[in-house]
Amino acid sequence: MGNMPLFVFFKDIRNVFKADELRLEIVHIALPTLLALLADPVASLVDTAFVGHIGPVELAAVGISIAVFNQVSKIAIFPLVSITTSFVAEEDTTEELRANEQVHEKIESGTPISKEMEMEELVPLVGKSSSTEMVKIERVRRHIPSASSALVVGSVLGVIQAVFLIFAANPVLNYMGVDSNSPMLKPARQYLTLRSLGAPAVLLSLAVQGVFRGFKDTKTPLYATIVGDVANIILDPILMFVFHMGVRGAAIAHVISQYLISLILLWKLNKQVDLLTSGVKDLRFGQFLKNGFLLLVRVIAATFCVTLAAALAARQGPTTMAAFQVCLQIWLAASLLADGLAVAGQAILASAFARKDHSKAVATASRVLQLALVLGLMLSIILTVVLQFGSRIFTKDVNVLHLISLGIPFVAVTQPINALAFVFDGVNYGASDFAYSAYSMASFGGFSEHIVPISIIKPWLCWNLGCFICLYEFARTGWILEDRNGDGTVELS
Repeated sequence: MGNMPLFVFFKDIRNVFKADELRLEIVHIALPTLLALLADPVASLVDTAFVGHIGPVELAAVGISIAVFNQVSKIAIFPLVSITTSFVAEEDTTEELRANEQVHEKIESGTPISKEMEMEELVPLVGKSSSTEMVKIERVRRHIPSASSALVVGSVLGVIQAVFLIFAANPVLNYMGVDSNSPMLKPARQYLTLRSLGAPAVLLSLAVQGVFRGFKDTKTPLYATIVGDVANIILDPILMFVFHMGVRGAAIAHVISQYLISLILLWKLNKQVDLLTSGVKDLRFGQFLKNGFLLLVRVIAATFCVTLAAALAARQGPTTMAAFQVCLQIWLAASLLADGLAVAGQAILASAFARKDHSKAVATASRVLQLALVLGLMLSIILTVVLQFGSRIFTKDVNVLHLISLGIPFVAVTQPINALAFVFDGVNYGASDFAYSAYSMASFGGFSEHIVPISIIKPWLCWNLGCFICLYEFARTGWILEDRNGDGTVELS
């Protein structure tokens, strides 16, 4: 039974809530990540609520602009962050093992340990005497080539994205169904062009977050994100209503918050990592591009359906687009909670692979998948109960509320499969198996285009079709973690 592909769901299932060392490590990484990931969608929900009280046209305009911005951003963000986390976790673990070996060699040879070699841990020193002394060691700033690579790639992609969206705003919005006669065109163009100025900060900050995740430090990104989002929430009403800037105020507030987050993260990262000493030959651009292309396929497949649905909703008018925007933000805020578990699984697995720790890799994969299923069921119940009564905080328009009521049940009941999909990705990325995730949802955007007439539920149908295919492949191919050679080397099969 242990070799059956679905056995991973039942392995040590009685320990799913056990407060052992593995669960504490998962919680230590996942909870701050979960809160940080939740902070941005919550800030977007606050933006949506503020804009919704200006009017349905403005709400729809902001919705279509956010759909465009997110589609372009995710093409770069998702591969960049995921690859950075895995590469940094591997390099950091390898460097730690190498440093420990050097320290132990010096201890055994009696060589004095210099101040710059000190690390924040106690290493046992066993001498000729019967007593065991403890040597306090503190690590110098890390030399992580992937961190420098991620910052360069993120900065370049951010500038490219900003230039593209600013100069192509009109044709892109026209493609999305906002033509020159639409009342949404002016506010949508204002919001999109202003928010695009923050693209370099968005990609740079997320690249840095990928580095911290690789270090299993998810608290620092959480604190930075909270500071930025609080600034966004405070600036929103001031710029929108006090200075009467409308949707422009919402965009400017968001841009300011993103640059604030970037500055905080760069300041903290520079204390831990030597960012400037790596030569060009040490940077991992080749591996970033190779694996980034694989994840790019997955991102385009996953987000194409959402962008397509937004375009169809925009063509149906401001009412449908406004309802779509509210449902989409609710779905993102709920579904991304599972990404906290995915990040925890990815970071722990990448470290376990670097250490060739087969048992921990298998235990981690089982535990995060089991917790994902539990989280998905809980989200289904919460969304079903809460959102039937909470939709009015976004708008008071009766027609918009009616369309929202059509989308909410589907958003709620699909949460378990969404949660599993996110965590499956985290497990694959932890094993640096980026190719597998690239093939799970390739052909379903166009398929759903022909079978789903209601654009309000189209993106969730597309997403879940892809997730079901991933689960089917899991069961059909025997996708399991195994030690094929008996030497502790863990592989996906």
